[in-house]
Amino acid sequence: MNESQPQTPVYQVVVNHEEQYSIWPAGRELPDGWSAEGTTGPKEVCLTRIEDVWVDMRPLSLRRRMADAS
Repeated sequence: MNESQPQTPVYQVVVNHEEQYSIWPAGRELPDGWSAEGTTGPKEVCLTRIEDVWVDMRPLSLRRRMADAS
């Protein structure tokens, strides 16, 4: 590897029990309540994945309450 070129950080997509998404540095221990979604790569790749899958920003518990009320 050429030391004069900066290394691109690698991230992973993470998701919590409310189906909310975020990115987290790959290789770091995940915070409590979050799990790896399976996508890793540069920040832009991870953010694009989140944009594709997180189409409803409401927490899962709210979506369930709203569905039960209808």
